[in-house]
Amino acid sequence: MPVASVFENLQDMNVDELVEEFGGTREQVQAVLQFAAHSTEAPSPQS
Repeated sequence: MPVASVFENLQDMNVDELVEEFGGTREQVQAVLQFAAHSTEAPSPQS
């Protein structure tokens, strides 16, 4: 499942629908979403 498919369809589909429509697993979709969430966090200041 292309990562872009997750983001393009997340507004209209839930995780189970994404898995059914595009293949992959629930865990893969959740991993993509977790990665995106962590990517938006501000980096910790380095000393």
